[in-house]
Amino acid sequence: MTTQSKPNGIGLTRLRNAAVCSRNGLMYIWKNEAAFRQEALLCLLCVPVALFLGGNGCERAVLIGSLCMVLVVEIVNTAIECAIDRIGSEHHQLSGAAKDLGSLAVALALCGTGIVWLLVLWY
Repeated sequence: MTTQSKPNGIGLTRLRNAAVCSRNGLMYIWKNEAAFRQEALLCLLCVPVALFLGGNGCERAVLIGSLCMVLVVEIVNTAIECAIDRIGSEHHQLSGAAKDLGSLAVALALCGTGIVWLLVLWY
């Protein structure tokens, strides 16, 4: 594929197009996913707490990184759900499994974040 035929452009054009796609994704997930809104608001509350309670830069980074992980996994889960819903609305065992696995990933990310916060702040 030559550089002229790249659909998203090259250089700054590609960067701008990627930023537009990211903004569109953020607008979509904020509008359509209550779980993401709740997790994002929780992160907004917890980041200042992490900055205040983290004993050093590494602890602060781990606390905030674990919060970011939850948001990333929620975004991937929503992407999986969108792809499955695009395929069709009829029930299929693999479609259900894909959605359930995405949900499990979010649950594990939340549990992992809780464990990180407990270990960093209380041990």
